[in-house]
Amino acid sequence: MNSCFVNPPCRQSLLRYALIIALWLISYSVFGEASLPQGHYLLPETGNIVGEPYTATVEDEEDTLLDIAHAHGVGYEEIRRANPDTSLWVPGKGTPVQIPAQHILPDVERTGVVINIAELRLYYYPEVKDGEAPRVETYPIGIGRDGFDTPLGITKTTMRLEDPAWYPPESVRQEAAERGDPPPDVVPPGPDNPLGQHAILLDIPGYLIHGTNQPDGIGMRASRGCIRMHPDDIKAVFDQIPTGTQVNIIDEPIKLGWDADQLPYVQAFTSPDDKDAGIKSLLDIISNTEKLTDKERSSINYELMQNTLKRGNARIEPLI
Repeated sequence: MNSCFVNPPCRQSLLRYALIIALWLISYSVFGEASLPQGHYLLPETGNIVGEPYTATVEDEEDTLLDIAHAHGVGYEEIRRANPDTSLWVPGKGTPVQIPAQHILPDVERTGVVINIAELRLYYYPEVKDGEAPRVETYPIGIGRDGFDTPLGITKTTMRLEDPAWYPPESVRQEAAERGDPPPDVVPPGPDNPLGQHAILLDIPGYLIHGTNQPDGIGMRASRGCIRMHPDDIKAVFDQIPTGTQVNIIDEPIKLGWDADQLPYVQAFTSPDDKDAGIKSLLDIISNTEKLTDKERSSINYELMQNTLKRGNARIEPLI
């Protein structure tokens, strides 16, 4: 009879294995978030802030700031705002790079997909099974440039396409015709296809969440209104997001947040030109929120608030 239950050495191996599993389960319960993939966070039990900023070091002389951004799940605008004095193309081996990996969750229902165009970031709240902790996944995106604004509002996903063909819209045809370089009627799947390898259609005619053959544009306002994701990122969520998933596209340039101790913070994605409008918007948010006590409102450091909005560097700053 060959059984682990009667063989002492094998029984010891089972005990060691059981101990390893028990320790893993304990570590997951204590450090569960640390074991999640990059950009994935357990939803906080209190407050609405996830992640932590940290510093990475350039390890290769040929690395650009965009390479660092992609490796750490942030986009062009985010990495530039966090490192305004660092060279984009030649940061240099050994250079410390600030990674803005802390986020105030958008102030909307936490369901399906939420896209904050001011932040150039997508949040996905996957459905979880009974007993599973709710979580959020967040990814940098590219959105519509001036004149091709990404539309706001609540919509839903309607179809998923793998290796989609691209049919150039009329606006592309007109621009190409003016250059004397008319596009083909259809661009088949492949390296020249601007949709990349994955596309998720929205219930807004002509608008998609899709990959790209130009990943350096992630984190920029450079598309014709569609939401672009890095090829690796859309591949990661493509099979997770079912048809009919709610997609809420918002413009929230100023976010008010609370940590686990319920202390208030602010995160701004404003330009210096928008400072005055941003201050008015934040004051309206502060005056109307029920989460701040009168004592906390009277303790707000308005000079710090103004400086935060003026910088607009997306860093989460305390209000008190």
